[in-house]
Amino acid sequence: MERMSVLYRPCFTLLSPLFPLVLVFTSAVSVPAHGGVRECGAAPINEFLTARLSFWQQRLDLRDWTLSVVPSHPSELKPETLGNIHWDKDTKTATIRVLAISDYKMACPAALEDMELTVVHELVHLTLSPLRTATTNRGDEEHAVNQIADALLKLERQRVPRPAAPVATVRH
Repeated sequence: MERMSVLYRPCFTLLSPLFPLVLVFTSAVSVPAHGGVRECGAAPINEFLTARLSFWQQRLDLRDWTLSVVPSHPSELKPETLGNIHWDKDTKTATIRVLAISDYKMACPAALEDMELTVVHELVHLTLSPLRTATTNRGDEEHAVNQIADALLKLERQRVPRPAAPVATVRH
């Protein structure tokens, strides 16, 4: 079974183009004023992750794989990582672990964006796995995967319609 760990840091903010979409998925979420995650509701998070996994599985043409995503605590991940993927190419199954929402130190919408980035990052590793050899430079691979995952998300987030800004009306 192959295994890769994510070695990047969160890089999205609430100003991301995905923010309006994330709000739809987190309407039942309670976020304290200090910006940390207090409650983010396990069911909405799991639904969000499953939906995004399905979307990216289709987009990356991994339809013949059986994939799952599992929120995980830092003790279940390598130090300084936000996720990993374990796959079996013979059975075409893979499990992606992502840092659990309760372990993020940012508001829920931004954490969800980062969790989606982790899912895409790990799926890119899976997509590129046939190219891996014993001499593959993991640092170079990680850099390329980060670039590809970022580009894919930027393209997709440009497609997400944004709500129009409210027009201020002036009354005299």
